[in-house]
Amino acid sequence: MKFLQKYWLAVLTVICAALITWTGIQFQQPFLRMLPLYISLCVGMLQSRANRYASLVGGLNSLVYTFVYISLGLYANALYAIAVSFPLQIATFLLWKKRAYKDSVHFRSLKPLHWLFVLGGFGISFVLMNLILNALGGSYQLWDSTASLLGVLVTLLQMLAFREYSWLMFISGGSNIALNCSMLAQHPGQITFVIYALHSFICIIVQFFRVRALHKEQKESQ
Repeated sequence: MKFLQKYWLAVLTVICAALITWTGIQFQQPFLRMLPLYISLCVGMLQSRANRYASLVGGLNSLVYTFVYISLGLYANALYAIAVSFPLQIATFLLWKKRAYKDSVHFRSLKPLHWLFVLGGFGISFVLMNLILNALGGSYQLWDSTASLLGVLVTLLQMLAFREYSWLMFISGGSNIALNCSMLAQHPGQITFVIYALHSFICIIVQFFRVRALHKEQKESQ
């Protein structure tokens, strides 16, 4: 019982990896499509601790995801993975290392004016992204654009060490679950991504409380 209390997330990760393998075999998923999921499970565990090395591993894994998204016709996610996620996650690791606090970072908070720019920029980007996807004829445009733009926003806030990134990850994680579930009818093999998305959402919950605790600890030590 004590082992499960201490290592429950690691046990859950192993179970999810086994489920991804089993469902991948059942639906004859190419190994390339499953490879980034295994790596992402490990990244999720690091993110749950707000560990800065999650960004380093996740950034490199974005290159693998790019090929997977292109094969599924998710052009917005593919563009996000190679042009945004990869460079910004590497930048996040480097910036967090400069502002290091234990294995994480010194967090800061968004001010009301920051929120105004964030929401306005997201709204404009959402409209432009959907116009581009309509021109390209991309698949699952609503969830594709929503998930990718939320990913950009969360990545930027995380890179700049704004603790609010952990709040917005709930929406980002939920939209990823919705995107992958919406694809199941045409791509049953996408169940592997659904399993990963659910695992990721659990890690997001754990991460939220970890960031909250670290920020409180940092404020009390000032």
